[in-house]
Amino acid sequence: MFDFSQLDKLIHEKGRLAIMTLLAARADWPFQDLKAELKMSDGNLISHLRTLHQAGYVAYRKEILTRPQTRYELTDRGRKAFRNYLRVLEEMVKSAKT
Repeated sequence: MFDFSQLDKLIHEKGRLAIMTLLAARADWPFQDLKAELKMSDGNLISHLRTLHQAGYVAYRKEILTRPQTRYELTDRGRKAFRNYLRVLEEMVKSAKT
C-alpha cells in the first residue's frame, strides 16, 4: 500500500498546487497574472503565496515599471519540493495501476 504521508501537505492544497504548477512552468509571474490565471481573490492568493514564501518555496521581488508590481518565482528549494511532489504522485499512479 502507498504511504500517503509522503505527499507534501503544503503543496497538496488545491490553490497552492495550482500556484506551484504555474511557477514551475515559467521563470516568474506578476501577481496580477497569477490572479487572472488562477481566478483567485487578492486575499486568497496572497494567503497562499505567503504560506509558500514562509516555507521557502516561493520568492518575490517588487518592481516599479509604470506602476508597482510584485513578481513571484520558485526558489531552488521550492523547485526541488515540487519535483519531489510530482515524483510521489507518479509513484501513487503506478501503485494504483498494479
